[in-house]
Amino acid sequence: MPTTTKPSGPPTIRMYNVGFGDCFLLSFPYASGGDRHLLIDFGSHPNPKGAPKGFMEAIANDIKARCQGGKLAVVATHRHADHISGFTTNPKGTASGDIIRALKPEVVVQPWTEHPDAARDAHKAPALRLAAVEFHKSLAAMQSYAAALAPSLARLPAFLPGDLRARLGFIGEDAVKNVEAVKNLMTMGKRAPRYVHAGTASGLETFLPGVAIHVLGPPTLEEEPDIGSYAKKSDQYWLRRRQIALGGRGAGRARGADRPLFPGARRRAKGRFPAHAGWFVARLRLAYGDELLGIVTELDDVMNNTSIILLFEVAGQKLLFPGDAQLENWTYALKQYRKLLDGVSVYKVGHHGSLNATPKALWRIMTEGDAAVPTAQFRTLMSTLRDVHGGKQGAPTEVPRGPLVDELRQKSKLTTTLDHADFGKPQVIQI
Repeated sequence: MPTTTKPSGPPTIRMYNVGFGDCFLLSFPYASGGDRHLLIDFGSHPNPKGAPKGFMEAIANDIKARCQGGKLAVVATHRHADHISGFTTNPKGTASGDIIRALKPEVVVQPWTEHPDAARDAHKAPALRLAAVEFHKSLAAMQSYAAALAPSLARLPAFLPGDLRARLGFIGEDAVKNVEAVKNLMTMGKRAPRYVHAGTASGLETFLPGVAIHVLGPPTLEEEPDIGSYAKKSDQYWLRRRQIALGGRGAGRARGADRPLFPGARRRAKGRFPAHAGWFVARLRLAYGDELLGIVTELDDVMNNTSIILLFEVAGQKLLFPGDAQLENWTYALKQYRKLLDGVSVYKVGHHGSLNATPKALWRIMTEGDAAVPTAQFRTLMSTLRDVHGGKQGAPTEVPRGPLVDELRQKSKLTTTLDHADFGKPQVIQI
């Protein structure tokens, strides 16, 4: 039997409509031994409105059908529910995660932050030192907070604005550790799971012979300490064209800006508090809500910065899949792997089209670099959903970001779930 040395052509990409989340199946054709399939993420949060019951199981069964006669490997870029909830199992063995597990993936690849020994003993996790252990402890503490907050949203004070309560629920629940999915990912592979960081081998080399695979992120804390933080402002972000100062439709409002200066005056008759205390009480209430939101948002941002960034070179193409990597994660990749990023022909848009997951420096490299492919041949893939990941009270939704979407449509051939309303069904991209 001839030895399988390289794919016979570029992969076929299937982008499944999971609502708000990611699910990509890359099918690499080989002349012998069957095709090799790589599932990058499988999650949705929250359940999309209008989606049929059992649509995640339907996706898992479609993946199963595609993998008949071939082999499967899995990449879980990071722990957020909208990227791993599909790996959840149930006692009956009928959940989407059970279906994927039954396919017996060769290996499961995850970021270094998921190493089970990292939080207990830094010496058992390669390249992890005391700082990494403390980082894990911080993540665990914030996850515990989110886990306690999520089920108690109904008991939060009624004075919190409705949009703030909804945002607390979305971010808090997305960040809660999904025990069933996490355990399934740790144990479903034929080989021991692979935990990677920037510059390490991916663990997919023998699974995808003839494909050059580069792990560009996440960096370790020693390589890029800022992955444990988040910059609220940057010239790399896709900001709105009309800022708050300009006003007009689509412009944001400062929290509480449309409220009366002394709102308590209207409530004095009810005996809640005197008029002269109204302004202070109103601001105190808003501060309370912002404090809660700040804590869960911090966890959300840090977990995005643990995303795996993978770049594949195959059949003369470069495919870039960065999960939800934000600017702090990209900072290291842009310093170390700039030449690799020039000539990308397929880009999976980071974090569903958010303002900070496609740095402008990265976009310029891909669209204006020396090896940049023509617009008609540059494919971008965006799995997203409107009106889920919202802005602050009165502000436009954060995802997908309008100016970024405009750029994607103008300077690439964009395929997005926004144009594909059939939940659970894939869009097939031939490159």
